[in-house]
Amino acid sequence: MQYDIRHPDFEAVIVPDATVSQLATGYEFVEGPAWHPTEGHLTFSDIAGDAMYRWRPGDAMPSVFRQPSHKANGNTYDAAGRLLTCEHATSRVVRLEADGSLSVLASHFGDKELNAPNDIIVTRDGTIWFSDPLAGRKPFFGVERDQDLDFQGVWRIRPEAETAEPVARDYELPNGLCTNAEETVLYVNDTLRKHIRRYDVTADGEISGGAVFAELTGAGEGVADGMKCDAEDRVWCTGPGGVQVFSPDGVSLGVILIPEKTANFTWMGADRRTLVTTSSTSLYTIPVNATGHHLF
Repeated sequence: MQYDIRHPDFEAVIVPDATVSQLATGYEFVEGPAWHPTEGHLTFSDIAGDAMYRWRPGDAMPSVFRQPSHKANGNTYDAAGRLLTCEHATSRVVRLEADGSLSVLASHFGDKELNAPNDIIVTRDGTIWFSDPLAGRKPFFGVERDQDLDFQGVWRIRPEAETAEPVARDYELPNGLCTNAEETVLYVNDTLRKHIRRYDVTADGEISGGAVFAELTGAGEGVADGMKCDAEDRVWCTGPGGVQVFSPDGVSLGVILIPEKTANFTWMGADRRTLVTTSSTSLYTIPVNATGHHLF
Protein backbone atom coordinates (compact mmCIF):
# COMPACT_ATOMS: atom_id res chain seq x y z
CA MET A 1 0.00 0.00 0.00
CA GLN A 2 1.46 3.35 -1.12
CA TYR A 3 -1.04 5.70 0.51
CA ASP A 4 -2.82 6.61 3.72
CA ILE A 5 -5.99 8.25 2.38
CA ARG A 6 -7.53 10.61 4.96
CA HIS A 7 -9.92 12.63 2.79
CA PRO A 8 -11.67 11.97 -0.57
CA ASP A 9 -9.86 14.94 -2.16
CA PHE A 10 -6.58 12.99 -1.86
CA GLU A 11 -7.77 10.84 -4.78
CA ALA A 12 -7.20 13.80 -7.12
CA VAL A 13 -3.56 14.07 -6.03
CA ILE A 14 -2.39 10.48 -6.34
CA VAL A 15 -1.91 8.00 -9.17
CA PRO A 16 -3.85 4.98 -7.84
CA ASP A 17 -1.68 2.19 -9.24
CA ALA A 18 1.65 3.98 -8.89
CA THR A 19 4.47 2.41 -6.92
CA VAL A 20 7.41 3.88 -5.07
CA SER A 21 10.73 3.17 -6.83
CA GLN A 22 14.23 3.50 -5.40
CA LEU A 23 16.32 5.86 -7.51
CA ALA A 24 19.61 5.53 -5.60
CA THR A 25 20.87 4.35 -2.22
CA GLY A 26 23.99 4.01 -0.10
CA TYR A 27 24.18 7.52 1.36
CA GLU A 28 24.52 8.60 5.00
CA PHE A 29 21.65 11.14 5.22
CA VAL A 30 20.26 12.78 2.09
CA GLU A 31 18.47 16.13 1.99
CA GLY A 32 17.83 19.24 -0.07
CA PRO A 33 16.65 17.94 -3.47
CA ALA A 34 16.37 20.67 -6.13
CA TRP A 35 15.30 20.14 -9.74
CA HIS A 36 16.60 22.42 -12.51
CA PRO A 37 13.75 22.51 -15.04
CA THR A 38 15.66 23.88 -18.03
CA GLU A 39 18.85 21.85 -17.62
CA GLY A 40 16.92 18.79 -16.46
CA HIS A 41 18.97 17.62 -13.50
CA LEU A 42 18.48 16.93 -9.80
CA THR A 43 20.91 18.21 -7.16
CA PHE A 44 20.82 16.95 -3.57
CA SER A 45 22.93 16.90 -0.41
CA ASP A 46 24.30 14.07 1.69
CA ILE A 47 24.71 16.03 4.91
CA ALA A 48 26.61 13.48 6.97
CA GLY A 49 28.60 12.39 3.91
CA ASP A 50 29.71 16.03 3.39
CA ALA A 51 28.95 15.94 -0.33
CA MET A 52 26.46 17.16 -2.91
CA TYR A 53 25.37 15.03 -5.86
CA ARG A 54 23.79 15.56 -9.25
CA TRP A 55 21.64 13.17 -11.28
CA ARG A 56 20.18 13.37 -14.77
CA PRO A 57 17.55 11.05 -16.25
CA GLY A 58 19.42 8.21 -17.89
CA ASP A 59 22.32 8.28 -15.42
CA ALA A 60 22.96 4.95 -13.76
CA MET A 61 23.85 6.70 -10.50
CA PRO A 62 24.20 10.28 -9.23
CA SER A 63 27.70 11.75 -9.48
CA VAL A 64 29.55 13.91 -6.97
CA PHE A 65 28.86 17.56 -7.65
CA ARG A 66 30.64 19.25 -4.74
CA GLN A 67 32.86 17.77 -2.03
CA PRO A 68 33.43 18.80 0.66
CA SER A 69 30.09 20.58 0.86
CA HIS A 70 30.49 22.02 4.38
CA LYS A 71 27.65 19.70 5.46
CA ALA A 72 25.26 21.30 2.98
CA ASN A 73 21.55 20.83 3.58
CA GLY A 74 18.82 22.78 1.75
CA ASN A 75 19.12 23.78 -1.90
CA THR A 76 17.00 25.86 -4.26
CA TYR A 77 17.29 27.77 -7.53
CA ASP A 78 16.63 31.45 -8.09
CA ALA A 79 14.95 32.87 -11.21
CA ALA A 80 18.33 33.10 -12.94
CA GLY A 81 18.95 29.39 -12.42
CA ARG A 82 21.66 29.86 -9.80
CA LEU A 83 21.90 27.29 -7.02
CA LEU A 84 21.51 28.55 -3.44
CA THR A 85 22.65 26.29 -0.61
CA CYS A 86 22.51 26.24 3.19
CA GLU A 87 25.75 25.05 4.81
CA HIS A 88 25.61 23.59 8.31
CA ALA A 89 29.34 23.52 9.03
CA THR A 90 29.96 27.17 8.15
CA SER A 91 26.57 28.66 9.12
CA ARG A 92 26.40 30.21 5.65
CA VAL A 93 23.92 30.69 2.85
CA VAL A 94 25.86 30.60 -0.42
CA ARG A 95 25.08 31.03 -4.12
CA LEU A 96 26.87 29.20 -6.92
CA GLU A 97 27.73 31.70 -9.64
CA ALA A 98 28.02 31.02 -13.37
CA ASP A 99 31.82 31.03 -13.15
CA GLY A 100 31.80 28.34 -10.44
CA SER A 101 32.60 30.66 -7.55
CA LEU A 102 30.55 30.82 -4.36
CA SER A 103 29.07 34.07 -3.09
CA VAL A 104 28.30 34.23 0.62
CA LEU A 105 24.83 35.74 1.08
CA ALA A 106 24.52 35.34 4.85
CA SER A 107 26.66 34.07 7.71
CA HIS A 108 26.30 36.50 10.65
CA PHE A 109 23.81 38.74 12.42
CA GLY A 110 25.94 41.61 13.62
CA ASP A 111 28.98 40.00 15.23
CA LYS A 112 27.18 36.73 15.97
CA GLU A 113 27.29 33.69 13.72
CA LEU A 114 24.02 32.27 12.43
CA ASN A 115 23.00 28.92 13.91
CA ALA A 116 23.06 26.61 10.89
CA PRO A 117 20.90 27.61 7.90
CA ASN A 118 18.73 24.66 7.02
CA ASP A 119 16.12 25.14 4.30
CA ILE A 120 15.74 27.89 1.73
CA ILE A 121 13.39 29.32 -0.90
CA VAL A 122 13.44 32.26 -3.31
CA THR A 123 10.39 34.23 -4.45
CA ARG A 124 9.87 35.84 -7.85
CA ASP A 125 11.05 39.27 -6.71
CA GLY A 126 14.38 37.79 -5.64
CA THR A 127 13.70 37.72 -1.90
CA ILE A 128 15.42 34.82 -0.14
CA TRP A 129 13.81 33.17 2.89
CA PHE A 130 15.58 30.59 5.04
CA SER A 131 15.25 28.78 8.35
CA ASP A 132 18.06 28.77 10.92
CA PRO A 133 17.76 26.05 13.60
CA LEU A 134 20.49 24.51 15.74
CA ALA A 135 20.56 21.06 14.12
CA GLY A 136 23.72 21.82 12.15
CA ARG A 137 25.63 22.56 15.36
CA LYS A 138 25.32 18.95 16.46
CA PRO A 139 27.37 15.88 15.51
CA PHE A 140 26.39 13.90 12.38
CA PHE A 141 24.32 16.75 10.93
CA GLY A 142 27.07 19.33 11.23
CA VAL A 143 29.94 20.48 13.41
CA GLU A 144 29.46 20.52 17.18
CA ARG A 145 29.88 24.03 18.55
CA ASP A 146 28.21 26.47 20.91
CA GLN A 147 25.35 28.70 19.81
CA ASP A 148 26.05 32.40 19.18
CA LEU A 149 22.48 33.61 18.72
CA ASP A 150 19.89 33.42 21.48
CA PHE A 151 17.04 32.30 19.18
CA GLN A 152 16.17 29.98 16.31
CA GLY A 153 14.23 31.73 13.60
CA VAL A 154 13.19 32.50 10.05
CA TRP A 155 15.20 34.98 7.98
CA ARG A 156 14.77 37.14 4.90
CA ILE A 157 17.32 38.59 2.48
CA ARG A 158 15.74 41.31 0.36
CA PRO A 159 16.92 41.89 -3.22
CA GLU A 160 20.10 43.99 -3.22
CA ALA A 161 20.33 43.79 0.59
CA GLU A 162 23.75 43.21 2.10
CA THR A 163 22.55 41.40 5.21
CA ALA A 164 19.87 38.96 6.31
CA GLU A 165 17.19 40.05 8.76
CA PRO A 166 15.15 37.88 11.15
CA VAL A 167 11.39 37.93 10.56
CA ALA A 168 10.31 35.38 13.21
CA ARG A 169 12.13 34.26 16.35
CA ASP A 170 9.58 32.19 18.29
CA TYR A 171 10.48 28.69 17.10
CA GLU A 172 11.84 25.63 18.85
CA LEU A 173 13.25 24.20 15.61
CA PRO A 174 12.26 26.05 12.40
CA ASN A 175 12.72 23.86 9.38
CA GLY A 176 10.89 23.60 6.05
CA LEU A 177 9.31 26.62 4.41
CA CYS A 178 7.38 27.43 1.24
CA THR A 179 4.97 29.92 -0.30
CA ASN A 180 1.72 29.48 -2.17
CA ALA A 181 1.77 30.03 -5.94
CA GLU A 182 0.79 33.70 -5.59
CA GLU A 183 3.51 34.20 -2.94
CA THR A 184 1.00 35.88 -0.63
CA VAL A 185 1.28 33.18 2.04
CA LEU A 186 4.41 31.85 3.73
CA TYR A 187 4.36 28.49 5.51
CA VAL A 188 7.04 27.46 8.03
CA ASN A 189 7.10 24.23 10.01
CA ASP A 190 8.51 23.61 13.48
CA THR A 191 9.99 20.14 13.83
CA LEU A 192 9.80 19.90 17.62
CA ARG A 193 6.29 21.31 17.84
CA LYS A 194 5.12 19.01 15.01
CA HIS A 195 3.13 21.68 13.22
CA ILE A 196 3.03 24.10 10.29
CA ARG A 197 2.46 27.84 10.73
CA ARG A 198 0.94 30.26 8.22
CA TYR A 199 1.86 33.91 7.58
CA ASP A 200 0.35 36.50 5.26
CA VAL A 201 2.94 38.22 3.05
CA THR A 202 2.43 41.79 1.80
CA ALA A 203 3.61 43.11 -1.55
CA ASP A 204 6.68 44.64 0.11
CA GLY A 205 7.64 41.37 1.81
CA GLU A 206 6.39 41.99 5.34
CA ILE A 207 4.77 39.08 7.17
CA SER A 208 1.97 38.89 9.72
CA GLY A 209 0.05 36.16 11.49
CA GLY A 210 1.88 32.94 12.23
CA ALA A 211 -1.01 30.87 13.57
CA VAL A 212 -0.85 27.09 13.42
CA PHE A 213 -2.06 25.91 10.01
CA ALA A 214 -1.84 22.12 10.46
CA GLU A 215 -0.45 19.38 12.69
CA LEU A 216 1.72 16.49 11.49
CA THR A 217 0.12 13.29 12.77
CA GLY A 218 0.16 9.57 12.12
CA ALA A 219 2.20 6.42 12.49
CA GLY A 220 5.61 5.67 11.04
CA GLU A 221 8.94 7.43 10.97
CA GLY A 222 9.27 11.06 9.97
CA VAL A 223 9.02 14.61 11.29
CA ALA A 224 8.06 18.05 10.00
CA ASP A 225 11.00 18.85 7.74
CA GLY A 226 10.94 19.47 3.99
CA MET A 227 7.87 21.35 2.74
CA LYS A 228 6.57 22.72 -0.57
CA CYS A 229 3.35 23.90 -2.20
CA ASP A 230 1.98 22.55 -5.45
CA ALA A 231 0.49 24.68 -8.23
CA GLU A 232 -2.99 24.40 -6.67
CA ASP A 233 -1.74 25.66 -3.29
CA ARG A 234 -1.89 22.36 -1.46
CA VAL A 235 0.84 22.10 1.17
CA TRP A 236 3.11 19.03 1.08
CA CYS A 237 5.26 18.30 4.13
CA THR A 238 7.33 15.39 5.35
CA GLY A 239 5.99 13.77 8.49
CA PRO A 240 5.16 10.42 10.05
CA GLY A 241 4.98 7.82 7.29
CA GLY A 242 6.40 9.84 4.42
CA VAL A 243 5.01 12.93 2.65
CA GLN A 244 1.78 14.39 4.03
CA VAL A 245 -0.55 16.54 1.90
CA PHE A 246 -2.86 19.30 3.18
CA SER A 247 -5.53 21.36 1.46
CA PRO A 248 -5.09 25.16 1.30
CA ASP A 249 -7.43 25.25 4.31
CA GLY A 250 -5.23 22.96 6.39
CA VAL A 251 -7.26 19.76 6.02
CA SER A 252 -5.11 16.61 6.10
CA LEU A 253 -5.79 14.84 2.79
CA GLY A 254 -3.43 11.89 3.09
CA VAL A 255 0.09 10.54 3.19
CA ILE A 256 2.32 9.14 0.45
CA LEU A 257 4.06 6.30 2.26
CA ILE A 258 7.83 6.01 1.75
CA PRO A 259 9.95 2.99 2.87
CA GLU A 260 12.53 5.07 4.77
CA LYS A 261 12.30 8.10 7.05
CA THR A 262 11.90 11.01 4.66
CA ALA A 263 13.51 14.41 5.22
CA ASN A 264 12.65 16.26 2.02
CA PHE A 265 11.29 16.04 -1.51
CA THR A 266 10.68 17.94 -4.73
CA TRP A 267 8.95 17.44 -8.06
CA MET A 268 11.01 16.64 -11.15
CA GLY A 269 10.59 15.88 -14.84
CA ALA A 270 9.40 18.02 -17.73
CA ASP A 271 5.89 18.15 -16.28
CA ARG A 272 7.00 18.30 -12.63
CA ARG A 273 4.73 15.41 -11.76
CA THR A 274 7.30 12.96 -10.47
CA LEU A 275 7.80 13.24 -6.72
CA VAL A 276 11.37 12.49 -5.63
CA THR A 277 12.18 12.11 -1.93
CA THR A 278 15.41 12.22 0.02
CA SER A 279 14.83 9.49 2.57
CA SER A 280 17.67 8.72 5.00
CA THR A 281 20.05 6.57 2.90
CA SER A 282 18.07 6.59 -0.36
CA LEU A 283 16.17 8.55 -2.97
CA TYR A 284 12.70 7.37 -4.05
CA THR A 285 10.33 8.42 -6.83
CA ILE A 286 6.59 8.09 -7.43
CA PRO A 287 4.36 9.72 -10.06
CA VAL A 288 1.66 12.07 -8.74
CA ASN A 289 -1.24 14.10 -10.17
CA ALA A 290 0.05 17.42 -8.88
CA THR A 291 2.51 19.88 -10.35
CA GLY A 292 5.13 21.45 -8.14
CA HIS A 293 5.14 25.23 -7.75
CA HIS A 294 8.37 26.64 -9.19
CA LEU A 295 10.03 29.88 -10.30
CA PHE A 296 10.95 29.06 -13.90
